[in-house]
Amino acid sequence: MPTTASAQNGAVPQPQRAGRGGTDIGPRNLGRDSENPDLLAPPATDHGTLPNLRFSFSDAHVRLERGGWTRQVTVRELGISKNIAGVNMRLNAGGIRELHWHKPAEWAYMLYGTARITAIDEEGRYFVNDVGVGDLWYFASGIPHSIQGLGPDGCEFLLVFDDCEFDEDDTFLISDWFKHTPPEVLAKNFGVGAAAFARVPDPAELYIFPAPVPGALVSDRLAGATTVPTSLSHRMMAQQTIRTSDPLR
Repeated sequence: MPTTASAQNGAVPQPQRAGRGGTDIGPRNLGRDSENPDLLAPPATDHGTLPNLRFSFSDAHVRLERGGWTRQVTVRELGISKNIAGVNMRLNAGGIRELHWHKPAEWAYMLYGTARITAIDEEGRYFVNDVGVGDLWYFASGIPHSIQGLGPDGCEFLLVFDDCEFDEDDTFLISDWFKHTPPEVLAKNFGVGAAAFARVPDPAELYIFPAPVPGALVSDRLAGATTVPTSLSHRMMAQQTIRTSDPLR
């Protein structure tokens, strides 16, 4: 059932339907009312108080970093979301989301630009690939990974996590590990002198930080190293479109 006739004609939408409701005198946010017509004038099929089924990223707090920005919507913002959380992230050209890991699995969809993703699994096998608009990636729980924006204008993507309590501010960063590990242990692990770790950056200096745009993908492939057995990314736009008939015709 439509809202009011006046709203259909482009006039100010009102909380009215078929002899029910009345006008809203204000103050009002007409932009938001127009975006949510079925909240302003609920259909007759609605019963009782319905939970909010959506939360705009435009209403989410943005974390600004030197290499880009990020914002998230979790169960804290959208109470009905009991199983998933979402993150929207922008990396400038060269901007790196520092190598990190977390318990929730991560699924991603590229919205804009191009990025280089890297990961390493529990057996030390590595993965590196470039992704563009429409591409997907998936990092299972606990897999360390990083993302870097490529030229000419970096990238933007959507992340989805299988934990409604996920918090982008609580991921475990590689710089955290460096800070909490003795230099002699790091030296033995990486096969260099302990002096190489005399000045480890504070985690607050990294997270999303600027860096030069990397070279060709082949330059980041490790000669002699073992790659993961299955690709962690997928070019969805390259696959054949499944076409079906329109049931409404």
